[in-house]
Amino acid sequence: MYKNAAEFVQRKVKIQPEVGLILGSGLGDVVEAIEDPIFIDYKDIPGFPKTTVPGHKGRFVVGRCQGKKVIAAQGRFHYYEGYDMEQVVLPVRTMKVMGIQILIVTNSAGGINPEFSPGDLMVIKDHINVSGVNPLRGRNRDDLGPRFPDMTYAYDPSLRRLVMDTAKEMGLKVREGVYAMMPGPSYETPAEIHMLRVLGADAVGMSTVPEVIAAVHAGLKVVGISCITNMAAGILDKPLTHEEVMETAERAAKDFARLLLGFITKI
Repeated sequence: MYKNAAEFVQRKVKIQPEVGLILGSGLGDVVEAIEDPIFIDYKDIPGFPKTTVPGHKGRFVVGRCQGKKVIAAQGRFHYYEGYDMEQVVLPVRTMKVMGIQILIVTNSAGGINPEFSPGDLMVIKDHINVSGVNPLRGRNRDDLGPRFPDMTYAYDPSLRRLVMDTAKEMGLKVREGVYAMMPGPSYETPAEIHMLRVLGADAVGMSTVPEVIAAVHAGLKVVGISCITNMAAGILDKPLTHEEVMETAERAAKDFARLLLGFITKI
């Protein structure tokens, strides 16, 4: 599927992208900085499912950004939508076949670390997969990568440092921490959040990990950034809503975009 999808998208665009972006809930406005954008809806791409989550437009945007040739996934697929892992990582594998070398993956996440606050940005230094699923299960895609890829440096250390340095130069306060993935779509219970905190997680969400595993398997360099849109269950004494996630992501979008654009310039 990813080869057919890549061929379809490549016929629609005139450039071979070098940087890929996956934009999470409420963070899709970064594409406004892409010059001469070409929009390709997922529903038009052979084999692609359709995104069903508010805040995810469900399309690729291809063009130039800060002097780099980029392809941005404005919206992603989630395991909790009912899709299998092959479908969840389809955009990443499509980007890989099209030629990207670096993947920037973003998400909205719940804060577990009590020192975090809604609106904070967190560079992901590692992850914990608590979803119970892995996109590499089944027959290995030998054309993409090895059967047993090493995940020691899943989030490229040099790219992480570059993001942190860029944030410092801009006067932006950026955290660094461990992201945990739960399958969703229900938010976590306070007991589950306590478990994740004991395990060493700083933030939790329902995405990103499958895409990062697929990207590392395919030999891509990865950097991940979370927008802390709410504090996780039990950290504060109030219920969680998707509306809160969207509202906080919208408030943080300006700083998020500044950081991403500044980082892309330095790559």
